[in-house]
Amino acid sequence: MSESKNGTVTGEDEVVDLCSELIRIDTSNYGDHSGPGERAAAEYVAEKLAEVGLAPEIFESRQGRASTVARIEGEDRSRPALLIHGHLDVVPANADDWTRHPFSGEVADGCVWGRGAVDMKDMDAMTLAVVRDRLRTGRKPPRDIVLAFLADEEAGGVFGARHLVDNHRGLFDGVTEAIGEVGGFSFTVNENLRLYLIETAEKGMHWMRLTVDGTAGHGSMTNKDNAITELCEAVARLGRHEFPVRVTKSVRGFLDELSDAFGVELDPEDMETTLAKLGGVARMIGTTLRNTAAPTMLGAGYKVNVIPGQATAHVDGRFLPGYEEEFLAELDTVLGPRVKRETLHSDKALETGFDGSLVEAMQSALKAEDPIARAVPYMLSGGTDAKSFDDLGIRCFGFAPLQLPPELDFAGMFHGVDERVPVDGLRFGVRVLDRFIDNS
Repeated sequence: MSESKNGTVTGEDEVVDLCSELIRIDTSNYGDHSGPGERAAAEYVAEKLAEVGLAPEIFESRQGRASTVARIEGEDRSRPALLIHGHLDVVPANADDWTRHPFSGEVADGCVWGRGAVDMKDMDAMTLAVVRDRLRTGRKPPRDIVLAFLADEEAGGVFGARHLVDNHRGLFDGVTEAIGEVGGFSFTVNENLRLYLIETAEKGMHWMRLTVDGTAGHGSMTNKDNAITELCEAVARLGRHEFPVRVTKSVRGFLDELSDAFGVELDPEDMETTLAKLGGVARMIGTTLRNTAAPTMLGAGYKVNVIPGQATAHVDGRFLPGYEEEFLAELDTVLGPRVKRETLHSDKALETGFDGSLVEAMQSALKAEDPIARAVPYMLSGGTDAKSFDDLGIRCFGFAPLQLPPELDFAGMFHGVDERVPVDGLRFGVRVLDRFIDNS
């Protein structure tokens, strides 16, 4: 553990160690409970919070699937509380594909490496570092803060945030606002301007199974009712289909900021030139202009000379706020009448305004640490645990602040190989979060 010169450990001193230690706890979520679960990480977090005087609770929704929650008393307990949430689970990683072992938490080349480094054990570590520093030095937040370190976000949050919202709502009494993942990261425009993307919206999801029933038969015979043929034609149509552009208020705000930053008028119907300027971040932004439906799995048959009577496919569908009904209707039109569509998991789309005192606190905290910072709203093409907390009337933002080097493919780090987070970015995030709490 590193220490500052006067011998007192600060949040900036310990955030790297906290991040490394969290990464070394394998919390891979395979979506079927076959993984290690989050219990060990939940206990680690609880221990770190208890060391500085909090009374964290661990909630296990299923054996090994655990979340840790704690409340910090603020100076003014009559004010609504703030929720800071992060998830402890990560997607799986194949060590053979990585330069450094995905669960090593190794610090090298100015980064902390490993699965979860950006999604999202970096924010878990920053939150722990800031909270521990504030409690060690007796600095109460202006209002109550609820801390939630959650299970199962990578599989929809059923055994994490959703479990707590449905079964332990009292934990979030008085909470009106929240910050979580996939926001607050930087995009450098030039030497005089760095945009920090604050998530104010996220797409909804429909994970679905498509089924076509046909006539089973011998593979050597002509069969004009082949389920595989019918399904593949429908899946190909869907995979090539381009849904119409729909500009929501968050995307409009982001496009306006980009127009100003690049000094060009942007046409939402022709974004190729603009997206090219955004590098890797374009992968996160480009799909927020339309609904999307990506075929991800195919299944049929059991023997090479047998035409099966049924074929199935799986599709990851994402819809924009306010466009769920349009999305489903268009989906069925593209698929055609022979395809049966079954929703396996669905969740809502979210959108809030880029205004209010919490947004101002984000902006001022970023500006204080980075004079060329400009906070801008954006929509996340995926989803987060904010969907569950929205059911409690909590206004949610993505704000896990990181200042990133321009050459780092940040978007490619999410669920990618060689995931890593800059050490300087973590320390920057600690300073920003600390200022943010003071102003929140």
